[in-house]
Amino acid sequence: MSTNGLLRDWRAVRKVDAHMHVPSPLSPAPGFERTGVIAAADRLGIEVMWISVPITAGRMAPIEEVRRCNDAVLDALRQYPDRFRGYCFLIPGNEDEWRGELARCLDGGMSGIKLYNQYKYSDPVLFPIAETAIEHGIPILGHAGHPMDPGTREAQPYISDASDFCALARKYPEVTLIEGHINGGGEWEWSLKQLRDCPNVVLDTSGSNMDAGTIERCVAELGADRVLFATDMSMEAGVGKVLAADLSDADREKLWHGNMTRIEGLRKV
Repeated sequence: MSTNGLLRDWRAVRKVDAHMHVPSPLSPAPGFERTGVIAAADRLGIEVMWISVPITAGRMAPIEEVRRCNDAVLDALRQYPDRFRGYCFLIPGNEDEWRGELARCLDGGMSGIKLYNQYKYSDPVLFPIAETAIEHGIPILGHAGHPMDPGTREAQPYISDASDFCALARKYPEVTLIEGHINGGGEWEWSLKQLRDCPNVVLDTSGSNMDAGTIERCVAELGADRVLFATDMSMEAGVGKVLAADLSDADREKLWHGNMTRIEGLRKV
């Protein structure tokens, strides 16, 4: 039930954030330390956050830096095991390196894979990662977007858009792909059109842009089962846009926690 347009007792509604981050020595975030993230989540009623520490801007980093990123996530899982789930950041290419790192991350309690934009999702170099994700029953979250401005395209030449996600999803219909931040990667309406016929690609609601009607359009185009609540560090805005969306109670529950809980339940080994 709502009061003045807001869901009554909205803080008490269970929420699982599908796309969040914690700082690391390689990507410090002053004022956004781990304890601050937990405190903010408490104020917003976010029960669980799926976190990662990627190397951004598509930089090809050595495996030592990748491990340091994942070490920050592993340490967060040890400190707050009930509040965090971990995505293991990987850079495709050297298969021996990423397989060893993924095994280390899964042994440490992580639950998914995070890719940035070192390679497009349509690149065959990702095929072994998709096959391994299927083997373990874990999702792959990807930095995504369809930028329209020349500056962004030049800065992120290997950013994957919805067509790249669909190319990988069609080759591997058993893999679960999460297209990150629908409101943070350029032409989101174009992305929705591409995703209509790719049922194993879900998208998350995060992103710093706040176009009115985005959440409703995502649900209308793809169905509530394919949309995940997420904040990507814009925590208040991430909660607010789902609260403000004109959705049925059943659909909002799917976004808040039902869909990501179902994805977590697919884990095999």
